[in-house]
Amino acid sequence: MQQVKKGDAVSVHYHGKLTDGTTFDSSEGREPLQFTAGSGQVIKGFDDALMDMKVGEKKTVNIPVAHAYGERNEDMIMEYPSSDFPADMKPEVGMELQMGDDAGNVFPVVIVEVKESTVLLDANHPLAGQDLIFDIELVSIG
Repeated sequence: MQQVKKGDAVSVHYHGKLTDGTTFDSSEGREPLQFTAGSGQVIKGFDDALMDMKVGEKKTVNIPVAHAYGERNEDMIMEYPSSDFPADMKPEVGMELQMGDDAGNVFPVVIVEVKESTVLLDANHPLAGQDLIFDIELVSIG
């Protein structure tokens, strides 16, 4: 029976949880996730877990921070002047926004604190600093 190897097109169902059991994402009720194994399209720990799996196989994997979204980086928290927000927008903690850099890259940020004249924005991935657990089922190869 065929096993997953680097470069294979794969389809998987998954259920992602934090170590406290909280679900953060799942393909339940949706089409399986499709990507090329070993291509870096998913986090390293998820990619590594698929290697050598067979169609129909299920497994649970614990993915440490280093093979998930990495450690939180305090340099990714930035202070932004409140006056630079649109006049009709009231910044609130937890609000998700899109920012752009000088190179034209767009990335998500979350407001973590609203001060008198500035707002603190966090550009870390929401799962940075977390160990993750995935239940994976290989649906197809190719």
